[in-house]
Amino acid sequence: MTTESPPRKRKDPGAPVSPPPLKKAVKSTTTKSAVASFFTPTSQKPKDRTTWSERGPTDDVPATLLVGRYQPEDKDEVSRLKRRKIAAFDLDSTLITTSSGKKHASNAADWKWWDSKVPGRLRELYENEGYHVVILSNQAGLTLRFDASYKGPKASALKRVAEFKQKCNAVLTSLNLPTAVYAATARDMYRKPRIGMWKEVCDDLEILEDEVDLKGSFFVGDAGGRTALLGKGESGAAAAAAKDFSCSDRNFAHNIGIDYLSPEEFFLGEKPRDFIREFDLVHYASQGENGSLDSAEDPYEKKNHKDVVLFCGPPGAGKSTFYSKVLRPLGYERVNQDTLKSRDKCIQAARDLLKAGKSVAVDPDTRALWVEVARTAGVPIRCLWFSTPVVVCEHNDAVRANNATLNPEAREGLPKQAFTGFASRFKEPKEKEGFEDVTEVKFKFRGTKEEYALWGRYWI
Repeated sequence: MTTESPPRKRKDPGAPVSPPPLKKAVKSTTTKSAVASFFTPTSQKPKDRTTWSERGPTDDVPATLLVGRYQPEDKDEVSRLKRRKIAAFDLDSTLITTSSGKKHASNAADWKWWDSKVPGRLRELYENEGYHVVILSNQAGLTLRFDASYKGPKASALKRVAEFKQKCNAVLTSLNLPTAVYAATARDMYRKPRIGMWKEVCDDLEILEDEVDLKGSFFVGDAGGRTALLGKGESGAAAAAAKDFSCSDRNFAHNIGIDYLSPEEFFLGEKPRDFIREFDLVHYASQGENGSLDSAEDPYEKKNHKDVVLFCGPPGAGKSTFYSKVLRPLGYERVNQDTLKSRDKCIQAARDLLKAGKSVAVDPDTRALWVEVARTAGVPIRCLWFSTPVVVCEHNDAVRANNATLNPEAREGLPKQAFTGFASRFKEPKEKEGFEDVTEVKFKFRGTKEEYALWGRYWI
């Protein structure tokens, strides 16, 4: 026997549904730039004639230099190779700026010429004045390779690189000259004011560095160390100019041996503004007899048969060089935690050397500890205070890390925190701590002319 279900009641088609169905809002993934590109006629879109490559300082080091080379169809490659003058330019705030007015571009299309004169002036350099035209830019915000220490979102990093390439291709296409853009993405030999990018330019143009017309060549960039300016404009109204964020472009030109000009000087014909460097190398070179740089006056004289000399100062202050040039010839043995790796090993090594009748130079992390070591050994302890400014220490560290001939201990470069951290906790040494005397050592470069040729460049 079957039973029939009761007939269903038909709903009133006009009755509201309760609760109403939820509707998910669908967000469009189409960007404004993509929409603009879609509606741009193909004939007006820039053709991608830029060839990109990535380079590293050595074959076994990840690539950090991004290079984009542009070659128009209607330019003669052969005639270009005969040129010996190079006109080099920074990119942002020199050749281009943001069209949005923001400090940083919001997308690949957010750019315009820094001034309307820029493209015409660059074409004159190439077509009428016999220059190579190249672009050299620091781009620390780009990441070309991801190592184990990278913690940021990789998708965003890849997007930034893609947008940078797209922007540069548009700039180079608009300019339409045989040229290249070099972008240094790390703090290595390529980053201005270091001259790694310049060397790459010379190699790519097949010009030996000593064959470049340095007197005729120049670099234009906005980082000239210019001081703030407050005055009146042509109309009599108040006009101001902020100070430059750094002096890296001016120092880059100095390192190469070419003239530096600001964008305002080169493109607008304005007079040069006053500038200052955070430190000037000429103040730190010791000039000895017959032009030698290896005979700095040393404020140290050995006065004990056996003692401990404690080095006090930040990393990069010149302690290692002072030891090798001054103390080692006097018979001192050095005890260094960078080499022995632990405080206990340093203390034991110092005790063994003192027992053997040797004088010892130490580079400690705790002064009171070494005062006690000397007291226990029954020998006086003297202090050499290296009062080298932190910026000079950073410079010395960069020189050492990038030049094997000046880095016998093969030390790697230190982060900025190593210097600022030391400065924040440092206290000037005093004799009352237990020292026989405290001697201040003011930094002067100690080395040969050949070594000064490396040290005497700007590296930071």
